[in-house]
Amino acid sequence: MRVTGLRLVNFRNYPSLSLRPDAGLCVLTGENAAGKTNVLESLFLCSLGRSHRTIRDGEMVRAGELFASVAVDVDTRGGPRRIECKLFPNERKKITIDGAPLSRSGELLGCLNVVMFAPEDLSLVKDGPGERRRFLDMAISQLRPSYYYTLQQYNTALKQRNALLKDPDGLDYDALESWDEQLAVLGASIILNRMELVDRLGEIATEQHETLSDGAETLKVEYEPNVAPQSSSDLAKTLRLALSDTAERDVYRGSTSVGPHRDDLGLRVSGTDVRVYGSQGQQRTTVLSLKLAQLEILRAEKEDSPILLLDDVFSELDRNRQKMLLIAAQDCQTFLSCTHLEEVAAAGVQQMQVYQVANRRVTEL
Repeated sequence: MRVTGLRLVNFRNYPSLSLRPDAGLCVLTGENAAGKTNVLESLFLCSLGRSHRTIRDGEMVRAGELFASVAVDVDTRGGPRRIECKLFPNERKKITIDGAPLSRSGELLGCLNVVMFAPEDLSLVKDGPGERRRFLDMAISQLRPSYYYTLQQYNTALKQRNALLKDPDGLDYDALESWDEQLAVLGASIILNRMELVDRLGEIATEQHETLSDGAETLKVEYEPNVAPQSSSDLAKTLRLALSDTAERDVYRGSTSVGPHRDDLGLRVSGTDVRVYGSQGQQRTTVLSLKLAQLEILRAEKEDSPILLLDDVFSELDRNRQKMLLIAAQDCQTFLSCTHLEEVAAAGVQQMQVYQVANRRVTEL
């Protein structure tokens, strides 16, 4: 898989931009706030239908403009595709693939697979369980778009159940039981998918972490479900019973206390919970190990290398970790942003396409 063309109009700080990137390593270099990250963000947007930086689409529209557009041409194993996303300050975005509008946002998933590593990804380890659930859900959705719809249905049912719980005086217990049934079936599917991914992710991430730390540390990745399954066959029944058992407490609190919306991902380095006690270096290595594992799983399952997006991460990695990244990216088209080109050259890169980013322009050197 490779991006053959990128066209931006009124996106972030760019009035207009057109790139024809090479298949290998594409380096965007320039001062901070020049717009390097904006280019990577546009590719992420056309992969997952959302920004990695904001939940507000209007923030990606250039100030004072009525719309913004991002168009990406991509070569895949199934042939060339063109993905276009139009953004508006106060309207919902519109996405098309090969000119055909999407009826559901999930139809985009799998058309352009990306793995992104950026400084803010430390939140995956440092922040709360929601960040780790989001990482798992986005990773699974790229592998299996049907999971995305299951997740949507679960979240809709969860909102409906919570709405009932917030009105205890007029609570309809028959309706509550109906939502419990839906949450149990959908939740079981979500848990099973997460269990499968974490098993694969943990094995590869442990190997990557051992290499990155020169064997000095061991990473253990564990799925921490809010409702522990006894077996995969009766998981829906287990969830249904848990919802029933906690109904009285849920009515008192006005929210649903059990289910996969409260899962977490356990991350331990040499027996220590890196989420709480890890140094910044350990946390960064943990994130890098998880991302490299995600890259490997995507490559194996799709039989096609995803696009790797590296946003200003070289300055935060030592030389060994820089080289590990480059080894992992050997058969991936990679977009790397940096402030100093010397950092990339010092890591032993032989061939790269270099773009200078300045004054709202991107110029190939």
